[in-house]
Order: sequence, then structure tokens, then C-alpha cells
Amino acid sequence: MHWQDLLVVGFYMMALVAIGLWSARRQTTTARYFVAERTIPGWAAGMSLLATIITSLTFIAYPGAAYAGDWSLLVPGIMFVIVVALIGRVIIPFFRHAVSMSVYEYFGKRFGKLVRMYASFTFAIGHFSKMGFVFYLLALSVGGITGWPIGSIILILGVITVFYTLIGGLEAVIWTDVLQSFVLWSGVIVTVAILLFGSHVPTIQMLHTISANHKMALGSLKLDFSAPTFWTLCLYGFFFYLQKYTADQTVVQRYLAARTDEQAIRGISMGALLCLPAWTAFMFIGSLLWAFYRLTGEGLPAVITKPDQVFPHFMVTHMPVGLAGLFLAALFGAAMSMLASDLNCLAVITTQDFYVQFFPRRTDRQRLRFAKSAIAVCGLLAIGVALRLATTKGSALALYYTVM
Repeated sequence: MHWQDLLVVGFYMMALVAIGLWSARRQTTTARYFVAERTIPGWAAGMSLLATIITSLTFIAYPGAAYAGDWSLLVPGIMFVIVVALIGRVIIPFFRHAVSMSVYEYFGKRFGKLVRMYASFTFAIGHFSKMGFVFYLLALSVGGITGWPIGSIILILGVITVFYTLIGGLEAVIWTDVLQSFVLWSGVIVTVAILLFGSHVPTIQMLHTISANHKMALGSLKLDFSAPTFWTLCLYGFFFYLQKYTADQTVVQRYLAARTDEQAIRGISMGALLCLPAWTAFMFIGSLLWAFYRLTGEGLPAVITKPDQVFPHFMVTHMPVGLAGLFLAALFGAAMSMLASDLNCLAVITTQDFYVQFFPRRTDRQRLRFAKSAIAVCGLLAIGVALRLATTKGSALALYYTVM
């Protein structure tokens, strides 16, 4: 990494802290802290959804999948847009009027307090279990690219994420997500342009090679549900995103933060529509990488043993100075956006679904203090889990499945 790349990453981190500080002075009530008192423009809520859905895993897994095979893993993302089109105008206004802050308020109204607490608790455990692994896997990827110590990466990114989330509430989370969305698209557009027009291989030849080898196929159309065919992935995507849109606090919180029902519908629809081109662009990058190495004859080093490693290798060996830093900032931001959203969501449900239920007479100021404490504790525990994982042996995925 060149000093210009480090400068780009440093400026990005300072911008995240600045947004947190800018938002902090207004965080005086739980309504402001959890749903920004429903003052967020619809487009910003949609951009925040995009940044939350596009995780650091997307940066690595999607190009790797397209490099190794085709675009079949894009199929569930297509169903994301279809789910929004089918239920968006019903679900979004419904939740905006049925609950105030936590999606599980409705579970309580419909099925009782115990069901509300059970649903909230399982969501919290699942998301908390994921957070430490996200920190760890991001640090593992970045450490492999840059040679930086994994423990230092975990500590620095973890502390910055916890800091701006704790002081700035959902408002800071959403506006840092907006910044992340612009950084993401800048990095993607520049990468595609470099591969298409700056690789000393004719663009037409690259596209023809990709097409002739069916590298953009969406999977088999056979009606076989025992294999990851097009129809199997459609079913998976439909029910996965149906759950996301109707029972996931991180998504429902975006509905609640928008100013009006109509702005929420338009903003969330825009966010969903932007997700599909982003996923497609990462798939396209994977296909272009496959064509690039095939047509140029450039060999990959022996340490590259998995398709997921090809894009990070290209990034640090072929990106112009400064642009590698931009993409590294986007990779950091993708992980930090998801972690910040999870931290704020955990604060919402631990406060609204548990603290308020057990201590209904506590003041709003006391609830706000408890919410900030919850973010600090959950964030520090997640950092601790990631640091512990950094000392373990074996596959990170196997460890993740064991914990889950």
C-alpha cells in the first residue's frame, strides 16, 4: 500500500468520526437516538439500506463466485426487488403505524409479551454472534492484502465503529451509510473501467470471451430442487428477503426513520433497486477478472489458492495509486455499516423489548443512558470475540457454523 492509499483510508475514517460528532448534539431522546424522530429523507433511508445490505462479504464472495463459475448467485438478489414490488406498499406503511421503534412491538400486540421477548432475544443472539465474525473476517482479508497485524485492524475499526454509533445514534449510522454508498459506487465504477479499458486487452475481445464461455449465465433452468438451480435460488431468495422485509429490525428501522409513508416507500424501493446493479457489478468484475487473466496470460502467485483471493490480489497489484485506498475504504465501510446498524438495532431491542418491560417507570433519559451502555458493551464484546477468533486455528466458516 502506498502512502496515498493510506491517506484515502485515513480521510474516510475521519469523515465517519466527523459525522458521528455532527449528529451527537441532537441525541437527547430515545426517539431521536433510535429512529431520528422520523426526520430522515426517504432517499437517505434507501441509500442506508443499500449500504447495510451490501456487506464486506459482497466485495469478496461475488467476484470470487463469478470468477469460478457463473452469475447464478445473483438470482436471490433479483428476488429482493420482486419482494419489494409485491409487498412494499403494504408492509412499509403498516409498520410505520403499528410500531414506534422496535419491529417486535407488533409481535407483542399480536401474540403477547413473551413472544415479543422471544423473537427479540433470538434476533439479538443471531446478530451478536455474527458481529465478531464480521470483524474477524474483514481483518483477515485486509491483513492478507496489506500485511497489517490482524489484531490492530480489529481494534482500530472496532473502536471507530463503536464510537460514532454510540454518540451519533441512528442518524450517524444512516449518514455514514450514505457516504459509504457513494464510496462503494465510485470504487465499483473505477474498477470496471480499469478492467474494460485499461488492461491492454481489447474490450470487445474480453466481452466475447465472457459470453462464449457462458460466464454470465444465471444457472440451470432444470426443475431440480436438490441442486442450486435457477428455481431453487429463486425460492431461497424470495423467502429470505420476505423475512428481511417483515421481521428484521435493521430493515424496519429504515422504514421508521423516513419522514412520511410515501418517502419511506420511494426510498426503500430505490435502495432495493440500487442493490441489484451493485451485486451485478461485482459479478461483472469477477467475470472480467477471469477474462483478464485468461487473455493476458498473467499467472497468479502460488499463494492464491481460492477464487475469493483473486480480486484482492488484482486490487493491490493493478490498481493505480490512490484507487486501491478508495476500494479498501469501501471494503472497511461495508463492514462498518453493517456493524453500526447491528449495534444500534441491539440497543433498540434491549432497551424497548426488555429494559422498558422490566422497568416501565424509568425516564426517557435513563432509557437513553441504558441504550448507549448497551452499544458500548455489545461493541466491546464483539471486538473481544474477533480478537479471540484471531488466535484460533481452523476454518472461520466452520467456527461460525459451530457458534450459530
